[in-house]
Amino acid sequence: MGNLYIIATPIGNLGDITKRALEILKSVDLILCEDTRTSKPLLISYEIKTRLESYHKFNEIEKTNEVIEKLKGGMNIALITDAGTPCISDPGSILVNKCIENKIEVYSIPGASAVITSLTLSGISLKNFAFYGFLDRKNSLQRKELLKIKSNDIETIVLYESPKRILDTLKNIEEILDNPYLIVLNDLTKKFEKKYYGETSKVKDELLSNPNHELGEYVIVIKKKMIEEVRDNQELSIEALLIDKIVKEQCTMKEAIQLLALEYKDKYSKNEIYNASLNIKKLLNK
Repeated sequence: MGNLYIIATPIGNLGDITKRALEILKSVDLILCEDTRTSKPLLISYEIKTRLESYHKFNEIEKTNEVIEKLKGGMNIALITDAGTPCISDPGSILVNKCIENKIEVYSIPGASAVITSLTLSGISLKNFAFYGFLDRKNSLQRKELLKIKSNDIETIVLYESPKRILDTLKNIEEILDNPYLIVLNDLTKKFEKKYYGETSKVKDELLSNPNHELGEYVIVIKKKMIEEVRDNQELSIEALLIDKIVKEQCTMKEAIQLLALEYKDKYSKNEIYNASLNIKKLLNK
């Protein structure tokens, strides 16, 4: 039986690959990659002649069984992505699971990761963080995801975003997460790597002033304003209290209105709380 190797590749600079990764890429029988055209320059650069086959999100389900049979037949196979570490917002998890089920050995060859690279450049305390990858492309669903992020207890959030959607996503972050401090990183490890630091509104304006802002991939690191921090500076809105209640109690909007009406009966009328719920619905439907 063969082995599967999960190999991290450079996220921009071709020099960011380990000696061990190169040795394995040269020795395996087959390399699975997202796009052969993207991976060929890396292989050519290091004179690696191993055969490439495409394995991407559109064919991974149907191709996984075929790969498993090859591994059972004794082939050693490497899995790489266009950039960075497989299985992190890229294909691979399905294949690894199947290997575990079939008692096929899987080895991870560590290396470049846009998530870790961006965190080390953030200057933010990293006691904990959450990685969300790409948020939903649909605006209303993305805003719902951000509302959930707003109500969790994790301060540092890492997102990926495409150049075409970066400004729209920053606009949603500014509105829903109360204009937090963040770091936006573009073309990490490449010659023209760019870093933007500051409140969301400031970073958004800086990106707008760059005529080439729709080039290269983005990583966003957010230092979220925690509920305690908001309470220290200003009174929480009824809308924020409703969202907090829905997430923490795992209840419906109707139930949250009832709970809040009881908890704040001496401060807010039920009508005020209901109107706040309508505001949230309007926000989500923008």
